[in-house]
Amino acid sequence: MNRTTATARNTSAPPGPTAAAGPAREDGAAPRTPGPRPAREGTWAELLRLPALLTVAGSALVGAAKGRPVPGDDVASRTPRPRSGRAGAWAELLRLPALFTVPGDALAGAAAAGVRPGPRTLLAIGSSVCLYEAGMALNDWADRAEDAVERPHRPLPSGRIRPAAALTAAGALTGAGLALAAGAGRPALAVAAPLAATVWAYDLALKHTPAGPAAMAAARGLDLLLGAAASSGGTRAALPSAALLGSHTLAVTAVSRRETTGGSALAPLAALATTGVLTRLVTHRRTRPPAGRRAAAAPGLPGSSPAEGTPPRAAEALATALGAAYAATAARPYVHAALNPSPPLTQRAVGGGIRATIPLQAALAARSGATATSLLVAALAPAGRMFARRAGMRKVSIT
Repeated sequence: MNRTTATARNTSAPPGPTAAAGPAREDGAAPRTPGPRPAREGTWAELLRLPALLTVAGSALVGAAKGRPVPGDDVASRTPRPRSGRAGAWAELLRLPALFTVPGDALAGAAAAGVRPGPRTLLAIGSSVCLYEAGMALNDWADRAEDAVERPHRPLPSGRIRPAAALTAAGALTGAGLALAAGAGRPALAVAAPLAATVWAYDLALKHTPAGPAAMAAARGLDLLLGAAASSGGTRAALPSAALLGSHTLAVTAVSRRETTGGSALAPLAALATTGVLTRLVTHRRTRPPAGRRAAAAPGLPGSSPAEGTPPRAAEALATALGAAYAATAARPYVHAALNPSPPLTQRAVGGGIRATIPLQAALAARSGATATSLLVAALAPAGRMFARRAGMRKVSIT
């Protein structure tokens, strides 16, 4: 072996143990070693950043499984909003959780009139639902400029629903409500017509005036009278119940006028006092009419009931329990809003007042001696809460 070969062998041999270099070749050249291959593979892995690629791929798969667009996918980013989003926008516009407070109006009106609910009562409920939802759609259409500043998340200012679509829905629902009332008879239509006029007048002209709360109270009272007119053909016996329900609506609407600004403790205090008075009236045991007038006493008026001169003890106990539930639902948020009239607490007070409408309707039905109708109305309260949780719409407002 000459010196040149020895020098080449010494300079080309890789460092490390001799066994790792493999057996020597017969021509004396340095053996080939697999050393550089792992280094090259590591270089490619580092260049491509394989862990990051795996992370991005996993995120894309999870996003695709959940229906989200994959980052960088232009086709997915151009996908229109799913139907569930549009349906959710309409549910928010129409305030569907508050819809559970509507059937109790007609049912309480039928109870106050001294009759059991029937097919015409169902038509009255359908009419009430349509007119109520017409008012909700018209409300947001009329307030779209104001909502763009104070409530930009609502369906119209956020662009999820076009203003023309909301106005069209309001008109169509009003027509449907009047048609259903006409199907229940002329007395029902005679009440539904001024009810629809009151709804439109409130949303378009009276809402931001001192007459706004009174107009809203009149609408709720007329809604109860609609149930009485459709069920019995008359409204006189239901006037006291309509006045009580309208007083509650007046108090809630007065509080709602400050739900975005807050700063007023007077309205929650007045609503709290109204709640106390109404609780006393719906739970107070009515006196018996004179013996000669008992048979002639009009059903639904103080001192009478659909069947007997005084309501049964079960109905009295039920009215007391429901009156207490009404007070507990409305009074606590009113107290909080009075102590701290901030917008969040004022909004909670409005929500509590709306939810308290159902136990008040049930108490009015029980006060008239209609125990079964009262329980049916009371069952709407948990149904409304369950729907609100599933729909993710716990916050409901009148305005």
